[in-house]
Amino acid sequence: MPRPIYAEIDAQALTHNLKRVRALAGNREVWAVVKANAYGHGLDNAVKAFEGAEGLATIDLDDAARARSYGWTKRILLLEGFFDAADLEPLAQLNVETIIHSDWQIAILKASGVSPVGVHIKVNTGMNRLGFAPDDVNRVKAELAAIPGVTILSIVTHFANAEPSYLAEKPTSVSKQLTRLSPAMDGTVPGCMANSAAILWRPEVEGTSVRAGVALYGVSPDHHVTSEELGIIPAMTLAARIIAVQNVAEGETVGYGARWTAKRPSRIAVVACGYADGYPRTMPDGAPTWVNGKIAPLVGAVSMDMLEIDITDIPDADVGSLVELWGKNLPVNRVAQACGTIGYELICALALRVPLTLKA
Repeated sequence: MPRPIYAEIDAQALTHNLKRVRALAGNREVWAVVKANAYGHGLDNAVKAFEGAEGLATIDLDDAARARSYGWTKRILLLEGFFDAADLEPLAQLNVETIIHSDWQIAILKASGVSPVGVHIKVNTGMNRLGFAPDDVNRVKAELAAIPGVTILSIVTHFANAEPSYLAEKPTSVSKQLTRLSPAMDGTVPGCMANSAAILWRPEVEGTSVRAGVALYGVSPDHHVTSEELGIIPAMTLAARIIAVQNVAEGETVGYGARWTAKRPSRIAVVACGYADGYPRTMPDGAPTWVNGKIAPLVGAVSMDMLEIDITDIPDADVGSLVELWGKNLPVNRVAQACGTIGYELICALALRVPLTLKA
């Protein structure tokens, strides 16, 4: 039989979350962001669940090809744009739109004799990753408009601090980024600005379309606010079964490095999940798991294929019991906080060896 670990993907939760995002987006079009294998949820699952979106956004032409093979006929956008001239032919063949964020991309378009392609101009308003300075946008628009076959479709920016836990007085606040963007927004080109956090919490961010990412998967962009409070449903549950139980005497240790020492006679369950499955090795003692309706704390270092939890206070837990590592009962943000990261990283880092099962 297969190793007893799986990630269940709730298709109805994905569909619900898209409806929730659409309600918040108002009359704006919705791009569903499906990069990183749909945030670990499976691109094929996302294509079906997000069929009501106007487009899919990703970073890889291979993703675009796969989405087309799964039956997606609507728009697709490359969020990091193309990477060299060789990308332009498949871009045209797959009918994929592209971000333009740097002058070297414009130079490639000028030299290529490009087939018809739709482009979105990325503006750097303070994130300082990709994008042109706001004062350069008019020049960029003119250069792109002069290239045969190129159609400018929108102005795009990305917010560094749209979550409510980030203070408004931070140097790169949403209001400051919008002020910086304003010279580029002369009304001639639509805007696509709101990410998940801005959709949820920043009604002042307007535009004609939004890019919804982690919220579509039921994860709050801000760990201080629960998914339930936002009206979204976690779509991924990572679960594995107990494969052994050890009775550990007081003073005995568990796992590599003897990190954890039993302070009482303990029942220690071995769970079929490890860091090769995407569960972080950095997870500390006491990190929560969910077993038979109760929290069972992690004990000892996470191994490649196994981890251990303390089920002393859960007498009905035994070999074969299901352990939720994160999901509807145990929010991924809570698990991520335990090891100093964010829920995004955990769901995206789910290993390919973990089977995805679809709950229709």
